[in-house]
Amino acid sequence: MTSKVYFSDFRSKSSKDNKISKIKNLFKAAGFENVINKKDLTAIKLHFGEKGNDSYINPVFVRQIVDKVKETGAKPFITDTNTLYYGSRHNSVDHLKIAILHGFGYAVTGAPLIIADGIRGENEVDIEINLKHFKSTKIAGDIEKSDSMVVMSHFKGHGMSGFGGAVKNLAMGCASPAGKLEQHECVKPVISEECIGCGKCIAACPVSAMYLEDNKSGIDYDACIACNNCLLVCPESVIDLDWEMIGSFIEKMTEYAYGAVKNKQNKICYINFLMDITPECDCVPWSDSPIVPDIGILASNDPVALDTASYNLVNEQYGFKESLLTHNHGKGEDKFKGLYHKINGSIQLEYGEKIGLGNMDYQLIKI
Repeated sequence: MTSKVYFSDFRSKSSKDNKISKIKNLFKAAGFENVINKKDLTAIKLHFGEKGNDSYINPVFVRQIVDKVKETGAKPFITDTNTLYYGSRHNSVDHLKIAILHGFGYAVTGAPLIIADGIRGENEVDIEINLKHFKSTKIAGDIEKSDSMVVMSHFKGHGMSGFGGAVKNLAMGCASPAGKLEQHECVKPVISEECIGCGKCIAACPVSAMYLEDNKSGIDYDACIACNNCLLVCPESVIDLDWEMIGSFIEKMTEYAYGAVKNKQNKICYINFLMDITPECDCVPWSDSPIVPDIGILASNDPVALDTASYNLVNEQYGFKESLLTHNHGKGEDKFKGLYHKINGSIQLEYGEKIGLGNMDYQLIKI
């Protein structure tokens, strides 16, 4: 079965084909107005960006989707879930402050802000899926209880999944912190014998899972929440992931995406923004240089087809040699393998198709 993916590049010569017009045209071309019903409580799923990050989706672009949803007679709200790691979005109070700081307040977007898993991330619903890794998934309560959803994703690289788009936005973005931990726990960090015992990882651990013994750092894996703060602060780079488990992590992530959509069949719209395609997720408190030029905006009712098309369009570009991209700069070469050679990000596409999340076969329709 072939899924339709609608695409608009960033070429523009008038107000009729600026980015705002392109977003509205994609909404119409993809038939999103037929997905959202009058009086629906419609979740617009976003990532507000970590404090210090600036590559998240422009709130002005979000406003265009809000307005189009309102035209259907539905009631949109902008939402995300609290983070597992202890950054600036670990609870709803801090999370809302960052969202407003980054421009997602009502005056700009025209919709209320709701953090879908509650003040401390405990508002969750168990969704039965009965797949390979999980029998059920823990999905944020207010996302699960919404009538319809528009998933707006910034397509970019990711240090654990290779790349992140609609599938990752569903998986991590719609899960409660407990659900995020279920996905992450198979790739908790490991410490090599070269550890010098400086203790910086101990100070950085938010749950006191790190300890010093015989002048070497150790990890209490029962307490570890796999936030990977220790990897970021280690001055000797002796803390790493268990790369043999990355494939399992990506499969678990994909199963969570399936759980997020299970009870919303034919009630979800997806939009990917292929601009500011940075090496890392918007969860990091910085934004590195893009790895390829800006490409455009894509829309579909199929998250797997949408991410497959996004992945292919990125790989068709010439990579920026002055970026974090170390190799695979040529047209047609895998840019995300050029960033993270140990990660096969396409697992999320192949496994997503296998479990019925969507189709890798797509027709790209340029508008």
